[in-house]
Amino acid sequence: MGAIHASVALITTIMQMKGQYISPALDLGAFNCAHCQVYSHQDWYYLRAAETPDGYGRQHVDKKFKVSYCERCGGNTIWQGQNIIYPHNSIVEPANTDLPPDIIEDYNEAAMTLNISPRSAAALLRLAIQKLCKFLGESGKDINNDIKNLVTKGLPVKVQQALDSVRVIGNEAVHPGTMNLIDDRETANKLFKLVNFIATKLISEPKEIEDLYNTLPTAKLEGIKKRDENKAIN
Repeated sequence: MGAIHASVALITTIMQMKGQYISPALDLGAFNCAHCQVYSHQDWYYLRAAETPDGYGRQHVDKKFKVSYCERCGGNTIWQGQNIIYPHNSIVEPANTDLPPDIIEDYNEAAMTLNISPRSAAALLRLAIQKLCKFLGESGKDINNDIKNLVTKGLPVKVQQALDSVRVIGNEAVHPGTMNLIDDRETANKLFKLVNFIATKLISEPKEIEDLYNTLPTAKLEGIKKRDENKAIN
């Protein structure tokens, strides 16, 4: 078990160094705090109640609840199983701003729902992925085929495997917009990341390249155009 926690800690550290948001997860040693939103070490405790405000008197420990204490801001996050019951604010990475407004709305609603019902959040995110596939030129009816087609347009093959792992497509497919009884916070967190990753690869990065291309001097753009026309003729 210690080796597993060490591996998780190493992975999260590497991801944070790359500027990625690390979602809060039960017993994880470090993540982006639900209070200050900053990546920080977390100490874990069972919820303890004392008879008096100064901590003396009769003591009661309830192991159904755990508390993660943020080393940076001193905030306490209270967990009941996999669910955060305090605070109630959104605790996921922001939606990619290049997403269409209706998909951002679904994403944000899923973020606000995550603490109360991870299954509801996952259902909204599957619907967002379906809409995103349609926005990117696919049918929006069959996510399995849509993702395969998007791979030919530049989406990494690993994304298709990742979607399989959270039962979006494949043998254990879940229809977009419906709730899966075995969905949990981990599944929802993966789906948040996948929505943003697909948007980054197929919307944001091509947009950045186009913007960079358009900053070239007019003479250079004309030269590139003529070169490409000559290649087409030959």
